[in-house]
Amino acid sequence: MSTDNPEDDKPDVPEETASATPEQPASETEPTVDPEAAAAPVPPTTPGEETAGDDLASGLTLGEGSAASEVDPDYQPVIRGKIDRFGVSIGTGRRKTSVARVRIKEGDGKMVINDRTLDEYFTVERDRKAIKAVLEATGMDGKVDVWARVSGGGTTGQTGAMILGIARAIQAKDPAQHHTLSEHGFLTRDGRMVERKKYGLKKARKSFQFSKR
Repeated sequence: MSTDNPEDDKPDVPEETASATPEQPASETEPTVDPEAAAAPVPPTTPGEETAGDDLASGLTLGEGSAASEVDPDYQPVIRGKIDRFGVSIGTGRRKTSVARVRIKEGDGKMVINDRTLDEYFTVERDRKAIKAVLEATGMDGKVDVWARVSGGGTTGQTGAMILGIARAIQAKDPAQHHTLSEHGFLTRDGRMVERKKYGLKKARKSFQFSKR
């Protein structure tokens, strides 16, 4: 009786040939290490070096974000004030129906409005602080004299006109102050006006009391 064993059909292979496996060169399997380099101490790295290396690897340069926020040196602002032949800076401001014609020159901080001092003309402290804020932001408080002729409107409108007039006069005197004035919003003309009254209504939008019966 014969049994079919698949292992019997295999050719006889010598034991030496079957057990032998191809060996790869030592240079391919294991890298060569210099014993002197391995024994040398590794210098410590600071926390900033790792971050700098990552930024350089990703194509970024240090300080790139801060450079984008810098002011463009080639920007030429629009100067709405002017300087007369005597060296006095002139600026005109408007707010609602008020108009302020302002003149600024070197001095010790005097402010005259319609032949009166600031405290006499503007009795509300909020208005006085708003006007002085323009001089304080530019560092000219106590260094220049301000003369203004204001007309039309009320105290709120005249205060806004004074702020714009002083800002334009300072811009004409020192154009380098443009960015400081612009950041604080002193050079922005407030165009809001009182809406006119409508016929059939009590005010611009307010209506009379309605009675159904």
